[in-house]
Amino acid sequence: MSRIGKNPVSIPQGVNVDINNNLVTVKGNLGVLTQTISEGITITIENGVIILDRASESKNHKAQHGLMRSLINNMIEGVSKGWTKELELVGVGYRASNQGQKLDLALGFSHNIVFELAPEVKVETVSEKGKNPIIKLTSFDKQLVGHVAAKIRSFRSPEPYKGKGVKFVGEKLRRKAGKSA
Repeated sequence: MSRIGKNPVSIPQGVNVDINNNLVTVKGNLGVLTQTISEGITITIENGVIILDRASESKNHKAQHGLMRSLINNMIEGVSKGWTKELELVGVGYRASNQGQKLDLALGFSHNIVFELAPEVKVETVSEKGKNPIIKLTSFDKQLVGHVAAKIRSFRSPEPYKGKGVKFVGEKLRRKAGKSA
């Protein structure tokens, strides 16, 4: 039995969920998200709670059961509260600034990287003296925020010796010892 798939998803105030054949549409204060549901998974809404059932006990249906429940839960939480990812720039001279949806990154290359963000993602840069610059990404779509954050991190991944690079706030890096004389 899928323990995740069995859990019901509660619908908060201000969120509207529509089910059309295999398409689930979630509307909230922050935006609208849609998701196609896999074959073999049925969705019912009862008393403000979404319940997912699967057609059989096959391995694929069990996996899809938990996945679809998690995706719907993330959609509901996204349109009601939103998702935030924070990235930290570690390194001397590493800077970040934004003008609207353009993120300008100075990451130790010979040129700055200008990254155009999707209109659904809001970006904010925080630079305080004596602290590493921080990039805050906010959106109602969890997948999009994670994808954009991973793309920004890929410009200069943290290296294991000094830890320089772009990392997530709170991320634990695996450090290596340097050369010993």
